Amino acid sequence: MKIVVIGLGYVGLPLAVALARKFEVTGFDIEAKRVAELQSGLDRTREVEEADLTASTLTITDDANECRGADVYIVTVPTPVDSNNQPDLSAVLSASRFVAGVIDPAARPTIVFESTVYPGVTEDICGKEIEDAAGLVRGRDFRLGYSPERINPGDREHRVEVITKVIAGENAEVLEQLATLYGAITSGGVFRAASIKTAEAAKVIENAQRDINIAFMNEVAQILQPVGVSMWDVLAAARTKWNFLPFEPGLVGGHCIGVDPYYLSHLAQALGHNPQVILAGRQTNDGMGAWIADQLHARRGGRAGTALVMGITFKENVPDIRNSKVIDLVNRLAELGYQVDVTDPLADPTEVLDNYGIELIDPNEQAYDLVIGAVPHLCFRDISPTRLEQLVNSGGTIADLKGIWKDHPESTALDRWSL
Repeated sequence: MKIVVIGLGYVGLPLAVALARKFEVTGFDIEAKRVAELQSGLDRTREVEEADLTASTLTITDDANECRGADVYIVTVPTPVDSNNQPDLSAVLSASRFVAGVIDPAARPTIVFESTVYPGVTEDICGKEIEDAAGLVRGRDFRLGYSPERINPGDREHRVEVITKVIAGENAEVLEQLATLYGAITSGGVFRAASIKTAEAAKVIENAQRDINIAFMNEVAQILQPVGVSMWDVLAAARTKWNFLPFEPGLVGGHCIGVDPYYLSHLAQALGHNPQVILAGRQTNDGMGAWIADQLHARRGGRAGTALVMGITFKENVPDIRNSKVIDLVNRLAELGYQVDVTDPLADPTEVLDNYGIELIDPNEQAYDLVIGAVPHLCFRDISPTRLEQLVNSGGTIADLKGIWKDHPESTALDRWSL
């Protein structure tokens, strides 16, 4: 099979490199800078090592002509939400139109979507977009499939080569074609979903379930805070029960957990159902950054000062800043009158400035009234107690959102706060 992977981000690049070990694969991306970096062996997402990238037979391009006439097209573009938390399908629709312009109807290619969507998008929206854009007929000129992505940024254990791939096709022939394709690259095997809509639903509830569970932990942390009980101490005790689910509180962002519940709730509302549990979880998690800022401000007696926020990426040990909820914390602190600096050695300073208007700093010899450990990067975990205390002015506060420094000895000169 000749395969084209559309979108070479966190999902598309590792998939394309894995497929290229078995098939003739072209990776397409519309961002010329990204293509040039990948062609030189640099993956700024840090999902593929330089040695693996340069050794790969993968053809990387931003030229549509190099994508013509493939047997399979795999779409791995982002599916975010807009400012009103409504699904933004612009990228996936653009990719659908792109595919419509390069496929050969005589070959009856299969178009597989991996982007997270709500049930019905692949067939009723993307399939129709391809038909309308090129005057084609689904089933006659092309076929549809769906295989939800399960990339976890920064996770070296659950790679695409070892996880189970859920697959779905519009008919049995497509299903077996995808079983052959994905089965060739993963030792985890494939799971044949009952339908495309089933596979779409399976993906969207995976992250919605995590979001709801984390929201519960965040709400419990809010309940326990006034009585002086550490959520981390509570979790240490609760984890001793064999069937306890060890979710942790914190800022829930990123391009999956912080987004996918809105796709499911959008479908629910379109069908006339009020998704109370899903939206309650989102409301709790979306408000967590501002709640933390308010708690810290109250702890300091309503006195604004200088603050250092450590970490801006949406999760630990990755450079991805998309939909990071740390920005909610930063913005609320600024509203309360704090002079806020942000440091993050993993994030790209240009991306942070372009997306959030923040210039990352290296604190060096500076000290602050409030130091917040927002993202548990390894480089932050490894900071010595002495160095951490040097970052804080006398009488200042260290806020540890993720239990990064819970094992550090207490200091009578500093105030310590955690969830």
